[in-house]
Amino acid sequence: MNANQINGTLSILVGKVQEQFGHVMRSNRQVLRGLQRQVVGAAEKRVGDYQQSATRSDAQRGGLHL
Repeated sequence: MNANQINGTLSILVGKVQEQFGHVMRSNRQVLRGLQRQVVGAAEKRVGDYQQSATRSDAQRGGLHL
């Protein structure tokens, strides 16, 4: 796992907690902030997934030759 995957996963988890906290406190603002954090975290995790797959395919081909 790379840093983007870890940070993205953590952002998703924190966003879920924040969303649930917003539901409990009946705060639409907190619910929306939690959802927003989850979306940003998912995007960051996806970037990390692409980085990792690119690194793997480079390693399988023996590196990038220009």
